[in-house]
Amino acid sequence: MKKQNVVFMTQAAMTAAIYVVLTVVFAPFSFGEIQVRLAEALTILPAFTPAAIPGLFVGCIIGNFLGGALLPDIIFGSIATLIGAFGTWALRNQNRFLAPLPPILANTVIVPFVLRYAYGVALPIPFMMLTVGAGEIVSCGVLGMIVYTALSRYQGRIFKNASA
Repeated sequence: MKKQNVVFMTQAAMTAAIYVVLTVVFAPFSFGEIQVRLAEALTILPAFTPAAIPGLFVGCIIGNFLGGALLPDIIFGSIATLIGAFGTWALRNQNRFLAPLPPILANTVIVPFVLRYAYGVALPIPFMMLTVGAGEIVSCGVLGMIVYTALSRYQGRIFKNASA
């Protein structure tokens, strides 16, 4: 197996593991109509390595499952994270402040429908878009940019051997 493939799989697995741990440890505010999922700060990682895309997707699936989410949440919540990760990767060479935008938008649009139709939350969908979006701004926008700033100092040493 090529070293490049091993590095890719290792980075994906580490991303998934960290996502799961953050989701489960902070479960009280990782789920619900008002949520700040701290693990979503990791959705900035595709700006550094494409290995983070499958890592975030798998991590979200496992984190949702272990967090007691219903099947539609496991599926569509994870798809929202996957869409956001792809979007961040697509914007990796643009202005760094655009990097958290795709996961914020994907979760703001998708998660309120999951809350309504999977969990029966009776709040208006636009209101839940506001609450979920606010949580995503905190986790992806604020915390994600802190992660971005910290990792950008070490980008050449940490992420140099991973590629799609």
